[in-house]
Amino acid sequence: MKANVGGIDRILRILVGLALIAATLLGALPVWGWIGIIPLATGLFSFCPLYSMLGICTKKTG
Repeated sequence: MKANVGGIDRILRILVGLALIAATLLGALPVWGWIGIIPLATGLFSFCPLYSMLGICTKKTG
């Protein structure tokens, strides 16, 4: 697992993931809001399997 998520992408994933989970816990979203676990995890681990399959990398090298 080589890191392929960086910078703004990582921050946005974490924020969106937390927002979806919080909205679900507060009752604003139905059970599908738990999908927020996916962007949260990819942001925390700086790795996105879909990016790997598509050959995308937003992490700066150097």
